Amino acid sequence: MDHLDQFYIGGAWVAAAGADKIAVENPATGDVIAHIARGTAADVDAAVAAARQAFDSGACGDREFRLQVLRRILEAYGDHQQRIGDLIAEEIGAPRAFARNVQAGSALNHLRKAIEVLESYDFEELRGTTMVRREPIGVAGLITPWNWPINQVACKVFPALAAGCSMVLKPSELSPLSAIALTELFHEAGVAPGVFNLVQGEGPEVGEALARHPDVDMISLTGSARAGAAVTIAAAPTVKRVSLELGGKAANILLDDVDLEPAVTRGVQNCMRNAGQSCSAPTRMLVPHAMMAEAADIAARVARGLRVGPPDAEGVDMGPLISARQLERVQAYIDSGIAEGARLVAGGSERPEGLADGHFLNPTVFADVTPAMRIAQEEIFGPVLCLIGYDGDDAAVAIANGTVFGLTAYVQSPNVERARDMARRLRAGSVLLNYAPVDPNGPFGGFKQSGNGREYGLFGFEEFLEVKGMVGYA
Repeated sequence: MDHLDQFYIGGAWVAAAGADKIAVENPATGDVIAHIARGTAADVDAAVAAARQAFDSGACGDREFRLQVLRRILEAYGDHQQRIGDLIAEEIGAPRAFARNVQAGSALNHLRKAIEVLESYDFEELRGTTMVRREPIGVAGLITPWNWPINQVACKVFPALAAGCSMVLKPSELSPLSAIALTELFHEAGVAPGVFNLVQGEGPEVGEALARHPDVDMISLTGSARAGAAVTIAAAPTVKRVSLELGGKAANILLDDVDLEPAVTRGVQNCMRNAGQSCSAPTRMLVPHAMMAEAADIAARVARGLRVGPPDAEGVDMGPLISARQLERVQAYIDSGIAEGARLVAGGSERPEGLADGHFLNPTVFADVTPAMRIAQEEIFGPVLCLIGYDGDDAAVAIANGTVFGLTAYVQSPNVERARDMARRLRAGSVLLNYAPVDPNGPFGGFKQSGNGREYGLFGFEEFLEVKGMVGYA
């Protein structure tokens, strides 16, 4: 693959300032598949300077210019989607069809929505005698995670482009290859030099250098609570805008009128999707105590029926965890659940039979979990589902809201009004009713330690705008 040892700065692929490299591993095999350049603060300085010059010189363009650029990217993406998906399969181990169609395909939703919003957005609005004007915030530093490498890039980059910002992207060093391929697409599509810049590297050096930089007007990060806190502290002296999408511990409330078989089945499947490595995964299934035994039997059966394996294995449903470190972390949580008295009904901390290489783990289900257990409170970020019993709607709400997180929640009931009423009581940025698909029109972001700010659609677009009031305009 080209450009592994280069960064994209000022419209060209350039050599990194330093000679150090970062190994990129295929988590399905444990093999090193590439080495990328390790960025430094000097690389960040160069990228920010290019972005600053592009923004200040007007290279981001007016509305029609930006629409033309976004439409060219949309037209070209179809020719690149399969390659990007294949790179995602290699760098995070996701099943190949899932990587191509869902992981890589997710970018199209954000791209189309950015175009749609920009086509009709009113940047000026008269309020009394004041003309309220919304303008691009300037230079944006974008820091993205490894678990949905293109989705999380797309839901930041495309709104930022649409809003008229220039930017510097730092993708995760664990999944950098798909970001290189997307950058190549941007170059081919004619994104103006300096409007989009790419620097690879690790968070403590490149990410924090972006956050500290006085010429960066905004930081948008998706990652862990630890990373969010570090970036916020680094950004504080320059008082820049910080938008954070952090962890989650989503409750999936099955009300007592559900058809248990499909409700539990869908809940298990959604939890284990992407090997449980999604901040919005429904990892806490809340069921009435009277339904616990039956729900546990269904969940165990569904989990055991999921096939674990490498990307190209026939009929594979779930790939590996991203790294040996992550595997050990999830195994420790499973051991913790057993030690605290949760009932293990499927999976466990043992590696799957026949998968000696890579970082694989069986889908794991605990029943009779109590809300205070570590596995019910902390984000595991792996294929582990906790079944928690409750009695009455008030108890379900208290359990669902009883964590430091508030990113996503789920409610299942054939009584739509009852589900809606429950959703209103949940302290989460998104509540999905009856396994509704993700809607790119809706906001995505969290309450409490799940972050601040919102992504997707109009909400993500407006994150990259500043508000100006021209008083006495009328």
